[in-house]
Amino acid sequence: MVSGSAIASPPGVIARINGSHHKAALNLYLFIVVAHWAEHLVQAYQIWVLGMPRPEARGVLGWYFPWLVTSEWLHYGYALLMLVGLFLLRPGFVGRARTWWTVALVIQFWHHIEHLLLLIQVQAGVTFFGAAQPTSIVQLFLARVELHLFYNSIVFIPMVIAMYLHLRPNRAELAVTTCNCVTRSRSNQPAPSAA
Repeated sequence: MVSGSAIASPPGVIARINGSHHKAALNLYLFIVVAHWAEHLVQAYQIWVLGMPRPEARGVLGWYFPWLVTSEWLHYGYALLMLVGLFLLRPGFVGRARTWWTVALVIQFWHHIEHLLLLIQVQAGVTFFGAAQPTSIVQLFLARVELHLFYNSIVFIPMVIAMYLHLRPNRAELAVTTCNCVTRSRSNQPAPSAA
């Protein structure tokens, strides 16, 4: 009979995502984030350069599938996807990179709450804050297009800083890194001389 401790169980999905598959998972996540950014930038271009009325400025996907832009489920789903991605990929980050990734996660959590408020209003057929249409808290002060550009920026910037630091760990961070994003050969490099 073989004891339970003698049999190594395969690592779980989260361990693999943050270990041997971290680089691939990060690249896929970054692709999704950049594609979403592109949609917002196209929408901003349509409004401010082409002079399209805001309801008609729907980005690329919205041009072909107009109901997508008006679907609060789509916006909430993306906010939730961003939140889940930031949460699932966080264990693969260490040190300074983890701090910045956590900043993005916290901001995205709030962004998710804002979308949840919008979704609740649409689903319940009510509006909050005395507004004529479903409105988030920060949307009381900033128009929706500008607000989403702002939110995407303040989530994306710490993400980029985190990824930059993640790919350039110091020796202490490299020693505790468990993912495949950085080659271990960097740990064999001599320390810079103090000359």
